[in-house]
Amino acid sequence: MPRRFQPVFTPVGGAVLIIAFITLIRALFYRNAYEIVLLCAVLLILLVLGIIGRWKTQKLKTMEPGWKTPFPMTANAGDDTIITGLDSAIPLFFRLHFKIRGRFLLSGSTAGSGAASSGDSKRRSKKKRGCRVSAETSVRRGDTSSKLLLDFPMSGIFKGDGFCQLRDIFGFFSFYCGQPQHSTVNIRCAPCYGRQTQINAQSGAEDQRNKPSADIERYYMREYTPGDRFRDINWKSSDKIDTLITRISTDNQEKISRLEVHFRNYTSVNTGDFSIESLWLLDRAKARLSYFLRSLMEQNSNFVFDVRSPSGNWEIENMDDLDAFFEELAGLSFLPLQHETLAQPGKGDIYVFSTACDFGLNSFLVSNSQRPVTIFLVQPAEKKEKGYETEILRMSDFNVNGISYNLRQAKKGKVKPLAAQANKTEYFYAGLKYE
Repeated sequence: MPRRFQPVFTPVGGAVLIIAFITLIRALFYRNAYEIVLLCAVLLILLVLGIIGRWKTQKLKTMEPGWKTPFPMTANAGDDTIITGLDSAIPLFFRLHFKIRGRFLLSGSTAGSGAASSGDSKRRSKKKRGCRVSAETSVRRGDTSSKLLLDFPMSGIFKGDGFCQLRDIFGFFSFYCGQPQHSTVNIRCAPCYGRQTQINAQSGAEDQRNKPSADIERYYMREYTPGDRFRDINWKSSDKIDTLITRISTDNQEKISRLEVHFRNYTSVNTGDFSIESLWLLDRAKARLSYFLRSLMEQNSNFVFDVRSPSGNWEIENMDDLDAFFEELAGLSFLPLQHETLAQPGKGDIYVFSTACDFGLNSFLVSNSQRPVTIFLVQPAEKKEKGYETEILRMSDFNVNGISYNLRQAKKGKVKPLAAQANKTEYFYAGLKYE
């Protein structure tokens, strides 16, 4: 993709060049031979370094360095991003640097923007959303790959470009080289832990499905008996031995229990300009939902989860479905209450995951008052009850990881605790810490 004009001098190189020219003019005016020779040597060194750097940049124009983040990418994991495709010779006194720049959309914070008015959308389109991210590593001469620490304090979506810079070891020049590589990465929420939720399989809606047998043969044959289905008769085999033969499948019926799970990522804010505190509460709700689903699936493989949210519906039958759901969950953000739909009729218990930002939660509970409901509610930590731990988001983690956040966004819109009554309610607390 075309790159805008980039200066080749670093701030240090530009300052040295200006000072050298000014001093050279002064030396010529006073006819100071020593200063003239010294400054001409400095300018000659700058000229040689500039020519070598420009020449090598043209040689590296077609280089395509790649950067691969770990999968899955999890917040606060501290895993390295692998940089490859750096197998080019670098001149003496130069080093190759790899940089990643982009925008981190906290908890997929672009999702809610579509619900705002057209005027709000136009105003927001004039400014880039999300937090700026910048990470960099230096590649030793002779290495064909390198590592870079790219970490995030919470879930969301990162959209960034990776590119190379050729720099001299004195810090005078910086040349952009190679082809920039764009990538979009879903950042999953950091895991949470707690006591395992024990659920009786009879609390869900009972269903049946075919469970394949471990045998290699999918069918076996036996003589026809009254009650066998007509379509199961194997006519070819029956003709050979002049007796009706029935083909029986080795698959058997397995009872499963469907659990209805609601992830309510609702908020009363309809501008898409969410505070970091509210997004942190949503991140912890995601973590609680992830822990709930994974722990139950590990306990009992006969559970099938029907996960419903304003962003979509998912049927989770196995670990592959669960992993795919976690990847989508990372990018879910708030949606305004106007997107809420009427509750669908059903049977069995309902498990709800929400935050204190969900002002429509009590209306949802009233509409489902005929069914047992369990709520997992993430509250702000200001009015925490005794005996509960608080999950803290340290704002210093943003700066440590090269992420620039808006202090106004961090301190705006304090979230108030939400009261909700259900058959069973579990509270979890989350808050911010400034250092």
